[in-house]
Amino acid sequence: MNEFSVLVVDDEDDFRETFVKRLKRRNLDVSGVESGEKALELLDENPFDVVILDVKMPGMDGVDVLREMKKKRPLTEVIMLTGHASVESGIEGMKLGAFDYIMKPADINELMDKMRQAYERKSIHEEKIRQAKMKELTD
Repeated sequence: MNEFSVLVVDDEDDFRETFVKRLKRRNLDVSGVESGEKALELLDENPFDVVILDVKMPGMDGVDVLREMKKKRPLTEVIMLTGHASVESGIEGMKLGAFDYIMKPADINELMDKMRQAYERKSIHEEKIRQAKMKELTD
């Protein structure tokens, strides 16, 4: 049984493919795409719980993709993946609503912990929305 769904967005094919395989071995429902544009298309069709988003990509960078993702799916939690040169972009992502950022190369156990925390936060927000709707119906 899958715990939650994850989208990995990274233009480095080897990194992305390896990462997706490792997450699938941990029974997660995982998809991977190589660009921000493709991520946004996929997000239109699938409500992913957590997105792992590389900051430095050709075309739309991670910060621009994050802005669009939050418009489309505000409850989807995003973890920014940054290199040393892009820590400031990771911090900017946090200001725009990203859950957290992790430095590359990412430790799989650290990332798993962050993804579980992100999924828990999403679940709490969804439950609050459900309760608010129930209260509206009963008042």
